[in-house]
Amino acid sequence: MISKTAEYALRAVTCLATDTERPASADVLAEKTKVPRRYLTRVLQDLAGQGLVTSRSGPGGGYVLASAPEKVTILDVINAVSPLERINSCPLGLQSHTSLCPLHAELDKAFAATEAAFAGVTIRELLDSTNPIVPLREVAR
Repeated sequence: MISKTAEYALRAVTCLATDTERPASADVLAEKTKVPRRYLTRVLQDLAGQGLVTSRSGPGGGYVLASAPEKVTILDVINAVSPLERINSCPLGLQSHTSLCPLHAELDKAFAATEAAFAGVTIRELLDSTNPIVPLREVAR
């Protein structure tokens, strides 16, 4: 449904949202999120380029969320690194299909519903969930 890059970006943002006071280094984030460091660095650069995270260099530096977790949605994160592709025209390039055929119209409706679902959930809501499984952390049984 979503790309590996989007999954990694969501892990990183969720991790950063757990401690908005202190910057987290790429090494710490890679360890906590179980994302290869080199890949994570590229993901963090994309997130920074879209204004979702900021980076601070030097001792005590690292990455922080640019906005409060209650202002960032799952869709914001996905769109920053690997947007969902909607179907706007015939994927086959058929000239006679001046609008979407029934199949592609239904597929696009599913993409629209997915976008709406992701836009309706903030990172704060993920972290405040009553689900006993805590994102990115092992929970003692």
